[in-house]
Amino acid sequence: MGRIAESASGRDAGPDGDREEGPGGGRPGRTVAVVGGGVAGTSVVLHLVRALLDSSGGARPSPVGTVLLIDPQPAGWGLAFGDTDPLLLCNTAVDINSLLADRPYDFVTHLRQHGWTGGEKDCVPRARMAEYCHDRYTWARERAAALGVAVRQVRGTAASVEPRGAEGPLIRLADGRAVRADGVVVCTGVHRPRTPDGFAAFTGHPRYLDSPYPAARIRTLRPASRVLVTGSHQSAVDASLLLCRDGHRTTVTSPSGLLPAVRVSLAAPVRDFPPLDRIARLDPADPLLEERLVRCVVEAVRLLCPLPLRRQTSRAADPVRRLREETALMEEGACGWAGVMVPLIEAVIALAPALPPARRGALAARFGWFTGRYATAVTAVNARRLLACFDSGALRMAPSYPSAVAFAEGAWRVEAPDGRVERFDYVVNATGYHPPVLHWDRAGSTLHLGDPPARGTAVGHLEGDLRVRRAAGAAPERVWVVGVGTHVRIPFANHLRNVVRQAQQVARELAGAEVAA
Repeated sequence: MGRIAESASGRDAGPDGDREEGPGGGRPGRTVAVVGGGVAGTSVVLHLVRALLDSSGGARPSPVGTVLLIDPQPAGWGLAFGDTDPLLLCNTAVDINSLLADRPYDFVTHLRQHGWTGGEKDCVPRARMAEYCHDRYTWARERAAALGVAVRQVRGTAASVEPRGAEGPLIRLADGRAVRADGVVVCTGVHRPRTPDGFAAFTGHPRYLDSPYPAARIRTLRPASRVLVTGSHQSAVDASLLLCRDGHRTTVTSPSGLLPAVRVSLAAPVRDFPPLDRIARLDPADPLLEERLVRCVVEAVRLLCPLPLRRQTSRAADPVRRLREETALMEEGACGWAGVMVPLIEAVIALAPALPPARRGALAARFGWFTGRYATAVTAVNARRLLACFDSGALRMAPSYPSAVAFAEGAWRVEAPDGRVERFDYVVNATGYHPPVLHWDRAGSTLHLGDPPARGTAVGHLEGDLRVRRAAGAAPERVWVVGVGTHVRIPFANHLRNVVRQAQQVARELAGAEVAA
């Protein structure tokens, strides 16, 4: 098919570089609808077009005639990466951000072609990822046209899917429009913010931001405000850096009171790790499963760093001191644990489908501390930025989580467990997002993609083909799930290398001569 990076060179479309297109019709072949134009949806489109190119050889008509990308934003410019604020960085290194499962350095190639001179373990502003997605979507659309396949975008938000319409699945949009397709791939990301403890009564309050994204929301705050940030993980790091840059006095609070650990970046593994290969072969029924998993991890870390794990991390009780000490360890190259994170995540993803849901949940709860601090550790760049904010006095950690909150006389009144009261002008919720869950309606005829219907039933299970079923053991619908929505099957469902492998798997099936109903 030629070299994709070279074919896409020179078409670095920005967020306004695409036009709204309707579904059209009249082309021979099936219609595939991809719901969601972020990384997962763009990867599905890209893999599908490549699969059609590879299978056709120009000798026979494509089994797919039309590909519809349904999203209100241009391809790539969604919540995760569609923010142009340069302070917001990808948390993953450029060497694992490829949209193509079989071309792991495709993102690096794209960046080099556009003048970037950084290293493969570096993290870039998130908008660079959005530009890359849009560039590859443009390439796919143009190559598909040469094959006689139309790739079009439908600007809108898909609300539901009726999988068994007389003429194929029917997708209903939030604005009342409807789109017909033969197969639907649901790639919706996260959209519904979590509500921090004590703030349920204040959602929608003008002085309460339910999320720090997009960053433009932060810039609407009155200058030099006192701001309370709820949460202390990745979203809270972003919120704190944005607020401090804009001159606000910022306090961070969370039930754990812990900041993430520090690493250079989440990067591709530098070697093989045989101890981690054993994880996928562990017995799901073994009562010592957790202990055996920990042993595999310890052995893998020792392959990179002889220091005991206790000397690769800080045990300081004060979160700022701990951040400072772990930043120093990272700069000294004494964080071998960071080098095993990607293969460990992928080993756990491989193990998870064999675990009963209850055991999978128990495992997630047992290692919640690990996921919260280490799997989602902060990058070296952001760790240094945070320390500068703490040192300047612009940022502080609250000693405890509020026991009571109220808004009175134009300010938030926040009471600590010891009775101390502080006042803030704004509260920014940075506790993250609920993972997306699909729901069947009461009749089992419509699949809701957003808010659950009354008496709806959640889709709590996916099999290896990633197709939706009305119940365990039922025939598969012509609806697939790719990306973060597969969290009902695996942990770390937003891990990009896993997402693009899913995209490739589903695209190859859709590109086949037949798709079983």
